[in-house]
Amino acid sequence: MKHFSNPHPLFIFCFIFLSCSILATNKERSERHTYHKPQEIKTGADNFAAYLPLLKDKKVGIVTNQTGILTNKTHLVDFLLSKNINIQTIFAPEHGFRGTADAGEHVIDGKDAKTGLPIISLYGDNRKPKPEQLAGIDIMVFDLQDVGLRFYTYLSTLHYVMEACAENNIRLLILDRPNPNGNIVDGPILEKEFTSFVGMHPVPVLYGMTIGEYGKMINGEKWLQNGVQCKLTVIPCINYNRKMSYSLPVKPSPNLPNDQAINLYASLCLFEGTNVSVGRGTEKQFQIYGSPFLPKSDFSFIPKPNFGSKEPMHKDEICYGEDLSAVAKVNQLELKWLLKAYNETSDKSKFFNPFFTKLAGTKKLQQQIEAGTSEKEIRKSWEKGLNDFKEIRKKYLIY
Repeated sequence: MKHFSNPHPLFIFCFIFLSCSILATNKERSERHTYHKPQEIKTGADNFAAYLPLLKDKKVGIVTNQTGILTNKTHLVDFLLSKNINIQTIFAPEHGFRGTADAGEHVIDGKDAKTGLPIISLYGDNRKPKPEQLAGIDIMVFDLQDVGLRFYTYLSTLHYVMEACAENNIRLLILDRPNPNGNIVDGPILEKEFTSFVGMHPVPVLYGMTIGEYGKMINGEKWLQNGVQCKLTVIPCINYNRKMSYSLPVKPSPNLPNDQAINLYASLCLFEGTNVSVGRGTEKQFQIYGSPFLPKSDFSFIPKPNFGSKEPMHKDEICYGEDLSAVAKVNQLELKWLLKAYNETSDKSKFFNPFFTKLAGTKKLQQQIEAGTSEKEIRKSWEKGLNDFKEIRKKYLIY
């Protein structure tokens, strides 16, 4: 039998070193390919530890609607009552506390059937809480899901609530929520002379901030009447940064039924100042556009009264246009559909109505479109305003 001599010590050392290196490399590869599930985004309403102590033993007012829910689908009002928080009054924005009213529909005051709490509407004639409506309230909670657009009226409700709280020495807590249009900053800046309930501040159409960040900006820039400032606390989201995509768990309003509509809202809402329908009275609101004055095409729809639109534009008329429900996500204020519709409409003199200037926040956009200015030139005219706004915006970002 052949006998092997004992291996050389140097050979043993090299064998051990090589084996360890292979094991380390395999471990590194394994770790590199391990899937780490991203942490779930928690809204300010889920950040209990940050705000429940501030509400203890206080008389609380709350501005909210159907979007004011926790991750577990419990409504904030129900959650606070379960924690023995003393809610005095619910204040409801456009569309009401349960979010069922049409855009622009008058919402009456009332009582919540489930909790018996009084509801005060902040839409219509009473957009700003009156001193007598705030009597006895120690602290106000604001929890509404914004969509990141200047003409979405929840921002105006925030402005007036902040102003009322400042004037009546009431602290305001904003329970922050992610912006589904994230980090997009685009569009013309609103000019002061065109201030309205669909645009109250000198910001672009898309401003790329959460509603908590926006509240800080209202306060810091002294945009409230007489430059007053509100005692403001923003309860931040957890595990969120502005580059993350965020899908809303409930419709923020009746005519924004899904993520596609919310993404296209900035681009298509300008049609609301024209004779073109954005699909109100269909099941694809803000995902289609068309009118009886556009050329016949393969795509058409007929608006009919439905939930969220009792009297839709061009009711019972055939509207020709485009179906955008499957287009890729947009990351800017798209003008191509507006320009196309204007260029193809049968009578350009009847295309725009006065509401367009309120939505755009400037007369210049309509003038540019009527003059045949190219999309590239229109965008270039926004650059300085956008750059100036971004410098202001930087001061108030949380995420």
